[in-house]
Amino acid sequence: QVQLVESGGGLVQPGGSLRLSCAASGRTFSNNAMGWFRQAPGKEREPVAAISWGGGTTNYADSVKGRFTISRDNAKNTVYLQMNSLKPEDTAVYYCATGSSGWPTLSALGYDYWGQGTQVTVSS
Repeated sequence: QVQLVESGGGLVQPGGSLRLSCAASGRTFSNNAMGWFRQAPGKEREPVAAISWGGGTTNYADSVKGRFTISRDNAKNTVYLQMNSLKPEDTAVYYCATGSSGWPTLSALGYDYWGQGTQVTVSS
């Protein structure tokens, strides 16, 4: 059974940083792209970042470019999201996802497995 478990969320002040982790289990994900998405209250889920199976290709939503960095450690079956210069509008539940493709699409349709999410709140 495939499982994705996110961690690292919390409350941070504007301008601060957080590092999210997503641990995958149930199979090897080294051949699969992984992505981060987020959903704020009252809003639809939106893409944040995605990374190819080998880590050589990344894609970011315009709203996080230059502030967030996605990376992965295939030996640990883990993907990370380093979030810097956080803004109140980054407040959301953050989800990681993986699918059958190795290409890091920002479309949710490209992902078959989702974690339960971790809350990120940016507030003073």
